[in-house]
Amino acid sequence: MLIATWNVNSVKQRLEHLLGFLADPAPDVVCLQEIKCVDEAFPRLEVEAAGYNVAVHGQKGFNGVAILSKFPIADVSPRLPGDPEDVQSRYLEAVVSVPGGAVRVASIYLPNGNPIGTEKFTYKLAWMERLTEHARGLLALEEPVVLAGDYNVIPDGRDVSDPALWANDALFQPATRAAYRKLLALGYTDALRACDDRAGLYTFWDYQAGAWQKNKGIRIDHLLLSPQAADRLVGVDIHKRTRALDKPSDHVPVSVTLDL
Repeated sequence: MLIATWNVNSVKQRLEHLLGFLADPAPDVVCLQEIKCVDEAFPRLEVEAAGYNVAVHGQKGFNGVAILSKFPIADVSPRLPGDPEDVQSRYLEAVVSVPGGAVRVASIYLPNGNPIGTEKFTYKLAWMERLTEHARGLLALEEPVVLAGDYNVIPDGRDVSDPALWANDALFQPATRAAYRKLLALGYTDALRACDDRAGLYTFWDYQAGAWQKNKGIRIDHLLLSPQAADRLVGVDIHKRTRALDKPSDHVPVSVTLDL
């Protein structure tokens, strides 16, 4: 089973790219972030015509997450628990039924947090704490769980081409990285790092200063696996070819193959 995550940076602007990805490599499940549209504006007809069921938690012009699946989707839960006043569309969870059972997937668009020293960074860390508490509860279900998305976290120095450039960025702050490690310490596995320990594996290249051409990237798109999912891990792929397309997203898809 192929499960992918992709910050498309506006699904309407990147629809052709998305449909191409749904055709090849034709993942079974895709978790999208930054769709930047309300639920009604999501290109549901085009995606359904490609063979996918759709769950959307959108927001006008900003944020927004979606889950696309070739298999039935159930138990859809928008919004991350823990703060009823948080109206930002950053979390969507669902159960995907497969012939061998089921897998619980979440599409996550974690707050950027910049600039540090402001309420935006405070919100980021509080959101991560809420995610950790919810992820702890999911482990009690003892089922395959995939927490997929744009975490806006650079885990360590291997995941950034120029650490000094990001030293004062919220994505690379010690508190941010510590919060990410706390999530992993619950018992989740960073799928890519379970398969490949090399430096220089990036998922995001800024539009500015020729970052893509110079390979000045960072790794901020992650798939975290519960023990039941990690036991079924076969491999991980970073689909870099999408960054070379015309008018691409600044993120590329990352996919995990599970033996389900």
